Amino acid sequence: MTSSNDIPDDASLSLGLDLDQFLPYRLNRLAERTSEALFARYGDRFAINVAEWRVLAWLSRGTSLTAREISQRTHMDKVRVSRAIKALETRELLLRRPSEHDQRAQLLHLTDSGEALLNELIPEARRFEDELLGTLTGLQYRDLLDSMQALEKRLDQLTH
Repeated sequence: MTSSNDIPDDASLSLGLDLDQFLPYRLNRLAERTSEALFARYGDRFAINVAEWRVLAWLSRGTSLTAREISQRTHMDKVRVSRAIKALETRELLLRRPSEHDQRAQLLHLTDSGEALLNELIPEARRFEDELLGTLTGLQYRDLLDSMQALEKRLDQLTH
């Protein structure tokens, strides 16, 4: 066995990890590259960042959400979500209203300007998705979504 200051011996090296065959790494790398490529298409043109896009995308579904709900759904930390919300508020793309059920909670709503921006941005995002998925058959795409759903369900089991 080696100490933490020594170079690993041959036995330790055989325990190495090939990241190209390690699913968590591959999924993260694919997600990051996909997000970067999509951002390259809309970032400058629409003057929003990835976090702001995710907030708007969740609100585009026509539901009012709290910052906490957006944080949970996007898996972004609360500070990042808060900064995105403030930036979107400053640009008058969304507004906050007190919840009727809990006055401490503020529900986020798209403004008309926010909806107008999304009416331009969403088709661009869908075109990108179509181009990306163009390499998959319909069956491969359904299998991919089914596999992702199964992995998310299993991850929920492992972490709760």
